[in-house]
Amino acid sequence: MKLSTKGRYSTRAMLDLALQFGKGPVLIRDISKRQRISKGYLEQLFIPLRSAGLVRGIRGASGGFTLARSPAEIRLSDIMQATEGSTAPAVCVDEDNLCAQSSQCVTRDVWSEIKRACDKVLESMTLQDLVERHRKKCAEGPSV
Repeated sequence: MKLSTKGRYSTRAMLDLALQFGKGPVLIRDISKRQRISKGYLEQLFIPLRSAGLVRGIRGASGGFTLARSPAEIRLSDIMQATEGSTAPAVCVDEDNLCAQSSQCVTRDVWSEIKRACDKVLESMTLQDLVERHRKKCAEGPSV
């Protein structure tokens, strides 16, 4: 299973905003440069993030985007839900009545376990956790 670029790049953009949290609005073009993600694609990614209440847009000459809440209050699951939707590896996990065999299907049970494991990790991590990991990696310097 792979996350799409929507989920991966949205998380990187949100981490970028978290690293700038409290310093004022951040321009998408600056995130684009730092994260090496096209400006146009970032603009599209910010639509669901804004709709989910995770970022706020500020208009005007000193405008840009900020996190709508503190980094400690935004879970990775919030970002994934806004950009990717369900973490279920198969549609039948979220839709019980999709298949007549769902109640006896052992593979569906496995897919459900995978979803629960993914959800547990994503629920347990906040943007603040990523900020701390980022700072630790930067302090350690490049690996040889």
